Amino acid sequence: MKNTSPSPSGVAHYNLNYGNFQAELYAAIRKDAFGEDIGQNSWLTSDELDRFITWLELSPEHRLLDVACGAGGPGLRIAAATGCSIAGVDVHEQAVQTAAALAKERGLGERTQFRAVDASGPLPFADSSFDAVTCIDALNHFADRPRMLAEWVRLLKPGGRILFTDPIVVTGPLANAEIAVRTSAGFYLVVPRGYDEQVIADFGLKLLVCEDVTTNMAKVAEARRAARAARSDALCEIEGRDAYEQEQEFLTVTARLAREKRLSRFVYVARKMIQS
Repeated sequence: MKNTSPSPSGVAHYNLNYGNFQAELYAAIRKDAFGEDIGQNSWLTSDELDRFITWLELSPEHRLLDVACGAGGPGLRIAAATGCSIAGVDVHEQAVQTAAALAKERGLGERTQFRAVDASGPLPFADSSFDAVTCIDALNHFADRPRMLAEWVRLLKPGGRILFTDPIVVTGPLANAEIAVRTSAGFYLVVPRGYDEQVIADFGLKLLVCEDVTTNMAKVAEARRAARAARSDALCEIEGRDAYEQEQEFLTVTARLAREKRLSRFVYVARKMIQS
């Protein structure tokens, strides 16, 4: 397997986000960027997630696995909305600690479990343990997508659903400098249009939804850049001028490529077939 260890800039990117996640300054930036701060760190807005929830068809007797759960906000919203129980895994210890704290604050501690796990390897759960698997704006950080899907299929009960977003699908011409900035926060697997659909088909999954959700990414990236710019002095004190400027450039390029539909974001929902 290829090395998926974050680059120095990638480590800084995630350490800054998760290390300061519950700080008032960063919460205010999320509020401006997303409209509603549900504890997310991606391109996901609350209204978009609420639409995704309807596709999962979860209820209190069901169990969800959230891969690369981050600080846990989206998974906790799903748990609150559907009554399901959730296991979340993420490689960042600070993110998992924040997720556990948020679960306790929201009265969901008994139905949630967050663990620091590298999801690129085998996951510590038994076969057919879950009714659904989600991975929001993170699958692109793993080198071996077929291996990831194989593991999710192993963990999924027959008839269960997988929902993931891929925010870095090539849909137009890209300059090498643009790719370098857009993939600066760690490892990224950049794929062509149709790649995800083929991997889904290769595992015998039935594709239920394939929808272009690039517009949301463009809006969030632009709003986040503006929210940070309005607080630049305070952010530079925490992050340092170089890290602040790198993040601003990352958001600027992300917004432009998304707005011009050259590097796009798609959501996929697939069902594991029931064997007759």
